Amino acid sequence: MSVSQAWQKSGTAEFTARWGPSTGVIIADGELDAANADLLAEFVHRCSQHRDRLVLDLRGLEFIGTAGFSALHRINVACSEAQADWSMIPSAAVTRLLQICDPDGSLPILRLDGDAAGELDGVQPGPIAAGPEVALAT
Repeated sequence: MSVSQAWQKSGTAEFTARWGPSTGVIIADGELDAANADLLAEFVHRCSQHRDRLVLDLRGLEFIGTAGFSALHRINVACSEAQADWSMIPSAAVTRLLQICDPDGSLPILRLDGDAAGELDGVQPGPIAAGPEVALAT
């Protein structure tokens, strides 16, 4: 079955992928901690096999622990290995953690102001004919 959305729920977090023609958007909601950070990294890794461009939308994260920061670094490595460009849209909680753990700004951040909002053009929820199915076993 082909879908434009894939979904993974893990305890206090929910991960959703939406597919556009060239960009995949992975949305994380809830809390990212040691209990589910590995699941997010694996989910994004699988998504990186299907699109050349990924946006990790973290605006729905109310909490992120250091395990979440480690997962962001693993995502960076996985996307590099898959030759997929990626960036994240941080929540306030993610921004606070990045100020402490990534003061040099080595992880890519997408600011949704002005023309940057065009990065998400064409990414729609709902079924499409040829989208990949991405799922994780729980």
